[in-house]
Amino acid sequence: MTDIVEREAEVAGTRVVWREAEPRTSAPVLYLHGVPNSGSLWLPFLDRAGGIAPDLPGFGHSDKSSGFDYSIPGYTEFLHAFVRHLGVDRLSLVVHDWGGVGLALAQDVPDLVERLVVIDSVPFLPGYRWHPVARVWRTPLLGELFMGSTSRFTMRLLMRRLKALPPEAVDRWVGQVLEDLDHGTQRAILRRYRSAPADVLARAGDRLARVTSPALVVWGADEPFLGTRFAQAYADALGGEARVEVLDGAGHWPWLDRPEVVDMVFEFLSG
Repeated sequence: MTDIVEREAEVAGTRVVWREAEPRTSAPVLYLHGVPNSGSLWLPFLDRAGGIAPDLPGFGHSDKSSGFDYSIPGYTEFLHAFVRHLGVDRLSLVVHDWGGVGLALAQDVPDLVERLVVIDSVPFLPGYRWHPVARVWRTPLLGELFMGSTSRFTMRLLMRRLKALPPEAVDRWVGQVLEDLDHGTQRAILRRYRSAPADVLARAGDRLARVTSPALVVWGADEPFLGTRFAQAYADALGGEARVEVLDGAGHWPWLDRPEVVDMVFEFLSG
């Protein structure tokens, strides 16, 4: 097993916690999680490839301040500061779901990114319409009521009905999420989704052609939230060579259904 350590620092006025392991790739890997997860999502990847996996502000053990800007620009500004804090001038980037905010960083400083992996990420592309749960979260009052009613039972039921996870992983996944789903994280989720109507998402990726590093786009064929067509759409929008893998029998977290995804990503990051 790889030695994974937990670190903590104040970055741009926000206390951030991250997990780190000795890199096994030429450039260290920065892993960015989505909703409603934390950096612990990436433990199998850290064990295989090493790298850095922060709990983004609002999630996990990092600060969940009401004053933080939970929009795409807000997270982009934070990521610039976090990379400066790490002191790296070259990294590979792995993003999942709302971890796609890392693509805004990549568009700002494309020379920073050696290799890019996009896994079932929120489409920063034209033509995406939010899935039903997100539309509820985006609705004032209704979103608060829905979020407040979240329980182990309701979350397990939703994940099983959507088939977003392998059945044997549902209970463990729900338990991990509920450990951190306090009021601060609920507020971060609602603010994040409400800051991103379709036109904002489309504009967030309008410079993806600037990102010319080799890319791997991984998508679950049974993706219940985002639709599989955006896998190829991401590859087409990026400015470099991009390989697409749409995996049968996999959902929104494809490595939980297909553990070989971890090795696939490592081999790609290793060049």
